Amino acid sequence: MNIRRLIPTAAVAGAVVLGLTALSACSPSDAADRKAGDKLNVVASFYPMQFLAEEIGGTHVSVSTLTKPGVEPHDLELSPRQIGGLGDADYVLYLKGIQPAVDDAIKLSGSTHSVDAAKLTTLEDHGTETGGDEHGHDHKGEGAGADPHIWLDPVKYAEVAKGVGASLEKTDPGHAADYRKNTDALVKRLDALNTAYETGLKNTATKTFITTHSAFGYLAERYGLVQEGIAGIDPEAEPSPARIQEIHTIAKKTKATTVFFETLASDKTAKTVAADTGLRTDVLDPLEGITDKSKGADYFEVMQSNLAALQKALGAK
Repeated sequence: MNIRRLIPTAAVAGAVVLGLTALSACSPSDAADRKAGDKLNVVASFYPMQFLAEEIGGTHVSVSTLTKPGVEPHDLELSPRQIGGLGDADYVLYLKGIQPAVDDAIKLSGSTHSVDAAKLTTLEDHGTETGGDEHGHDHKGEGAGADPHIWLDPVKYAEVAKGVGASLEKTDPGHAADYRKNTDALVKRLDALNTAYETGLKNTATKTFITTHSAFGYLAERYGLVQEGIAGIDPEAEPSPARIQEIHTIAKKTKATTVFFETLASDKTAKTVAADTGLRTDVLDPLEGITDKSKGADYFEVMQSNLAALQKALGAK
């Protein structure tokens, strides 16, 4: 991650103390102390975690998110009240590795009700070049590191959903049957989405797509594609001149047609590279948040829009 955006640990620690003091009069977070009929107070770190909590928790949870719509998750800064609320929540769902401020705050808050989605599946190291060819060769590229963008792979996201469902059952056993039912329904929809991607991307003119933000490594590997990121997994990272020149060569060699950019970051780099190479630009949404610019109202609608954009760019038959 870009170091200029990280909150110093000392500052977070101070905010934790202030936040916990401000919230000391709030009700206990232990689910056993909640009144009958009260909803589980769930705090989600950003949209992909919020979506899981809402879909699986259903009517039994009240979900708030630390990352408001339109805020780039990597840039998040937390208020003392937000940090203090982590210790007061019945259940905290986050994804370690994507929001350093959240990781630090949860660690320092001493929350005993937090669930790290990264532990519910397996993270892989991805860089600017990720995917494989017909021989199964994996490419990592420069800047390889643990990639947290697991929700863009429906199969991995389903694994996380199952883990979240199981943990909610333990946290609120009185509604375990409903959490299990909701989890099963969500996993079924994710399985159908996986099938749609498999079918829709099976036969394409090219397997390579170019993005400004290397968020689609898991998706590329799942469906036999190659992601060529202009920069790494940090959306604000500046690409090196050598990498930009390499992208020019790759575009010609692989017959790539499109440079993808995202909704929550600048499209300047994408437009510059596209202009230099004669390529089109389009949106491939990393689904880190839903805004009025998103091509869809929720996770599934945006993923379907992403599939359509990939089919067009790759020349799906």
